[in-house]
Amino acid sequence: MAKQGSAVRGASLLIALQISSRAVTFVANQLLLRFLTAQLLGVSAQLEVYYLSVLFFARESLRVAIQRQESPSTKSASTSDKDDDRQSIAASARDAQSVVNIAYLALVLGLGAAVGLGWAYLRYVDAAAASTPYLDVSLRIYALAAVVELLSEPAFVILQYRLRFGPRAAAESLATFLRCSATLGTASWAWREDADLGVLPFALGQLAYGLGLLAVYAWYGTRLAYSEGFSLFPQSSVPSRQEKPGIGRNADYVLGYFFKPTLRLASSLTAQSFVKHILTQGDTFLVSILSDPKSQGVYALANNYGSLVARLVFQPVEESSRNYFSKLLSSSSTRGSPNKAAIAKACSDLQALLKFYVLLSIVVVTLGPYGAPLLVQIVAGARWSASGAGAVLARYCMYIPLLALNGVAEAFVSSVATESEVHQQSLWMGAFSLAFGVAGFVSLRVLDLGAAGLVYANGINMLCRIIWSGAFIARFFKKNGAGLSWNDVLPNHSALVALTVATVWTSLAKSGVGVGDVSPHVFQDLVAVAMRAVPFVVILAFNEREYLLGYYRSLRGRG
Repeated sequence: MAKQGSAVRGASLLIALQISSRAVTFVANQLLLRFLTAQLLGVSAQLEVYYLSVLFFARESLRVAIQRQESPSTKSASTSDKDDDRQSIAASARDAQSVVNIAYLALVLGLGAAVGLGWAYLRYVDAAAASTPYLDVSLRIYALAAVVELLSEPAFVILQYRLRFGPRAAAESLATFLRCSATLGTASWAWREDADLGVLPFALGQLAYGLGLLAVYAWYGTRLAYSEGFSLFPQSSVPSRQEKPGIGRNADYVLGYFFKPTLRLASSLTAQSFVKHILTQGDTFLVSILSDPKSQGVYALANNYGSLVARLVFQPVEESSRNYFSKLLSSSSTRGSPNKAAIAKACSDLQALLKFYVLLSIVVVTLGPYGAPLLVQIVAGARWSASGAGAVLARYCMYIPLLALNGVAEAFVSSVATESEVHQQSLWMGAFSLAFGVAGFVSLRVLDLGAAGLVYANGINMLCRIIWSGAFIARFFKKNGAGLSWNDVLPNHSALVALTVATVWTSLAKSGVGVGDVSPHVFQDLVAVAMRAVPFVVILAFNEREYLLGYYRSLRGRG
């Protein structure tokens, strides 16, 4: 129950953090759009993918392995150890030190990834992007920013391991403010001085973000290390012979620093992480290969707006649920298998989470294709909306439910999958990546659908991944004696909900509101969408009142 409360509070805190930080970023980006062309936005999207790729390859598999790490002290503990408070404190410090040591591998991997991916980018970048002013300097600054952020990884992972979510909120809030200030300040100065800095403002902003994270995490991490008796620097975490007389635990550690089970799990997750990142960022890779920077900028704008819900709500919930299910099913395991109570609890919680996603997705699919393009026209201007960003965004709203369901399904899979199952998933994801590549090529080169075709290709890929994860989850609960009812994930009175959705669509069409079109009376159309949105959400909430009240009580700690 304590773990569940921490997970719920953590998810709520991360959602609040995402909303506040994204709000600041959103305002800054709207101001930046006044200084940007579609081509510059496209190049900045390429550099952001480079930056994210360095971080992903360096730390993703290590983070998942640490979350699922079996406690080294528990693995080797005896009954007398558990009864001795001093030995228990020492064991807890060793566990923390083991986590810190593993985190330093991310820095080593990040240095290699930064150099290798940077060389590949400069070698194969297209001529239009290569002509961007200060491209080489900007790339190097992005690489430095990634390394700086990885320096904060030891403090970050131990804070997450101890379920300390407050420091993350503080770190990301400060870092986001610094990034927005640096980016907007540099762009404004360049505009006043009539200087063409290319994407350099984005690079400087990302470096400021990394420095902000490092400062806050180092502060909170140092305090935690001092209070619990471990170090934020690599140190041997092998139990001493005084703590474990006659026993040497070197067999469980590599070089006396790195816990072998965690390393083995991380190595098995590496291939899967690589394929997952290719699939996650595959749209950007494809659009950069098969289209010009201007089209890339249009897609980047639509993608940034379209994924706001995913970044604000889905990503924090996915991260917290992965941590929660890992702790719930590993801490309650006996002889390698979770107990029945934990399985039942995990099944119930996963079912409730999936239903929340389904309900939120219904709202997005019903209102998003009509309302989102109108908002883009207001905040970004008719110039960007006329470029096709509105039409692409309308299609992206239909893709969001797949993105949401896949995120939580794969979070659960990564929490419980064995090494052999992880390898099997990697093979299937490799097949899905090929299917995505073929779908993307057909959409962009054969059918010439442009950025909208990428949304369709992403939808096909995401649907394949959902089917595989859903089958895995069903097998997992069946094997452990629990039944996951997919019908309970659907909304109550599904026929009534479908009729209500159709009524809203018909009403909007009759009022003249188009899907993704540039509106000559944008505010009038936005009011029309809002007038239909309010009763629709009320009807949906009334239909699901029992579920929503139960969810509210669980957040308040009364459920």
